[in-house]
Amino acid sequence: MTMTVAPRVDALPVTEASVRPAIGVDVSAVAAAIGRDLAAGAARRDRDRILPGVEMEAVKRAGLHALRVPGQFGGLEADWLAVARVFLALSRGDPNVAQAIQPGTLFAEILRADAPPTLQHRYFRVIGAGELITNAIAERGGKFYGDGQTTIRRQGQSRRIDGTKYYATGSAFAEFFFVTANDENGRVVTAIVPRDRAGVAFVDDWNGFGQRTTASGTVRFEAVEVHDDEVFVAAEPQDRRWHLQASAQLMHAAIDAGIAQAAIDDGLVLCRERGKPLRESGVERQVDDPYVLRAIGAMSAKVEAAVALVERAARLVDAAANHFFAGRQSAEADIGASVAVGQARIVTSEAALAVSEQLFELANASGVDRDLGLDRHWRNARAHTTHDPLSYKFKFVGDYLLNGRTPPATVKF
Repeated sequence: MTMTVAPRVDALPVTEASVRPAIGVDVSAVAAAIGRDLAAGAARRDRDRILPGVEMEAVKRAGLHALRVPGQFGGLEADWLAVARVFLALSRGDPNVAQAIQPGTLFAEILRADAPPTLQHRYFRVIGAGELITNAIAERGGKFYGDGQTTIRRQGQSRRIDGTKYYATGSAFAEFFFVTANDENGRVVTAIVPRDRAGVAFVDDWNGFGQRTTASGTVRFEAVEVHDDEVFVAAEPQDRRWHLQASAQLMHAAIDAGIAQAAIDDGLVLCRERGKPLRESGVERQVDDPYVLRAIGAMSAKVEAAVALVERAARLVDAAANHFFAGRQSAEADIGASVAVGQARIVTSEAALAVSEQLFELANASGVDRDLGLDRHWRNARAHTTHDPLSYKFKFVGDYLLNGRTPPATVKF
């Protein structure tokens, strides 16, 4: 296996905040404490592209990568409102870390819904023990988003996977990949593959100008052996509407809202500690400048609206998830969750971009100093908000409200 990663830095201390909380404890408070630790080094990691390896270990120790794993397997068994608050807190500290655990959090939901009990027990225990399972799904080429050429073929008593995946989020921090591949019958199947298995190669080649340290690299599979008890068939998103579609987008909305929170955090510090008023303002301190006050007021309103919609959407995702796992799935709850999350994504995307740009109205010329790293908020927002087509969220929300047409059942919406 080949692997290229940036050098790691001194480890975070093992604090009370990084020790796994008991079931029922407010995990968002634990995440907030870890988020504050993350924020302290976020600008430097972004500037020098230092992957947050040791920071991810703190997240794993606290179990924040196992939020939806049942408690009997070592997970935190958190509801979706708690998940959203954890993602808000981690993203406020460093959105790269939040994004790195998003695929694994989603995979735990798929595992619970579609995997046979033997796989659930095995891999829930793997995650609960502190290991990360991340995605190896996206491919380049094909006519439409989601087209894949990776194959899984029977060979003797086992199978072989061949193909190349891109944008495998958090790859450098993961011990396992969940891989989608086409079998001999044309079905898309999911295989869970250890990162250190022969034929698996990870390349740290993510080169985006924002979200620079998510380790969203390339993973190659060359005749990688997988066993039947590592493979299962998960329902394709377009074939079953359930709360998965909304929960995937909920975490992205929380990441964007967290970016906006981080930008205003830096704006407040900047004004209080470095700000200088214009002589023409008629005040002695920048914090008394009426135009600065207006900017902060406007920024704060966008941030609070974004957070409020994330939490509202999370409650509706919880309602849909509770129906699903109780065996009485509700189409009304699933659609309501999708629409609410779509609205949240509209507001959080716009807030992240607007607040991170408006920050420079407070910073003036001194704010472009690269050592401050203030530009990372806008770059993170711009990179992350391209994850899904925002224009279609407007369209599908509007079409539902006006015409009663339900949004498509894909993880993009």
